[in-house]
Amino acid sequence: MRRILYIVEKEFKQIFRDKMMKPILFIMPVVQLAVLSYTADFTVKDIRIFVQDQDISPLSKQLINKVSASDNFTLLGVSYSYEEGINEVEKNKIDVILTIPEHFSRNFNSQRKTALFITADAINSSKAGISINYLQNIIRDFQVEQAEKKGIQVKPGIEVITRNWYNPDLDYKFFMVPGILVLLVTMIALFLSGMNIVKEKEIGTIEQLNVTPIMKYQFIIGKLLPFLIIGLVEFTVGLLIALYWFKVPFLGSIPLIYMFTFVYLILILGMGMFISTITETQQQALFLAWFFSIVFILMSGLFTPVESMPDWAQKLTYLNPIKYYIEVIRLVMLKGSSFSSIKVNFLVIVLSAIFINMAAIRNYKKTA
Repeated sequence: MRRILYIVEKEFKQIFRDKMMKPILFIMPVVQLAVLSYTADFTVKDIRIFVQDQDISPLSKQLINKVSASDNFTLLGVSYSYEEGINEVEKNKIDVILTIPEHFSRNFNSQRKTALFITADAINSSKAGISINYLQNIIRDFQVEQAEKKGIQVKPGIEVITRNWYNPDLDYKFFMVPGILVLLVTMIALFLSGMNIVKEKEIGTIEQLNVTPIMKYQFIIGKLLPFLIIGLVEFTVGLLIALYWFKVPFLGSIPLIYMFTFVYLILILGMGMFISTITETQQQALFLAWFFSIVFILMSGLFTPVESMPDWAQKLTYLNPIKYYIEVIRLVMLKGSSFSSIKVNFLVIVLSAIFINMAAIRNYKKTA
């Protein structure tokens, strides 16, 4: 135990001796969490719209006014010509074109079938889909309002009543902040531990450590323990920012989320240590850690739902630790889930942590 504590003391001194390490550990994660949480917004605003009005009636003007009054749309032009709108789309000045056909007002007042046409710039397919959905909702509301004013009977349909549990206002921060917190904790733990032994190799101190009577497991534990403590501190800071800055609710158990974070960090640190044992330079370790982190992030379900991925990609996500942690932190924070709801995730992370750390200990070649 004393040998492990000596290594831990050495690691902390080595970490904090570097003047750049303190900002990297404690300032950069806070800034990144704040910036990413504000910018990773799935709502679309300032959609530039062009209206082709072929009806030129009071009713069409009322529809145009309703669209322009929306907070999501910015009306940049109204014309009889469709080509004028297309030219603006080609110049990347317009996102959506709404076409109001001739006799729109007459058909609507006589309850005849009529149609409106929406053309969207789908280079950004996500923005195009959301824009069309916004515009359809505005048109639907306009139809109901005009029908009530004119005493026109709207054809009965299926009324859908929605209720959003755990996030009633659909605040994207409630969804994104916990996931981004997971990413920051993961990247800091993975990158720092990944370059740990490699740094000893580059500066030549690894040979001095190899000839000491320290056992391999003592060396690995002593190397990982400081980063485990730092990771928990980073998580605590990020959690406080989520709760008191972004007002994300926390309905579950704090000890439960810390228990899972503890085991998760052991897994990520073991991965970093394994990378450190198979590389010879910090540059190699950095690129390898970056490769795995990018794959894990993109397949974690944070930005793209796992269910929308191809079948082969969905199967690969079972090997992604970030996916399990994001699921757990959202379940505990937003739903107040208990251990019974996350026991499968917990078991997967525990077994993975044991496997990867055993591999790191086995792969570390100590010559003495």
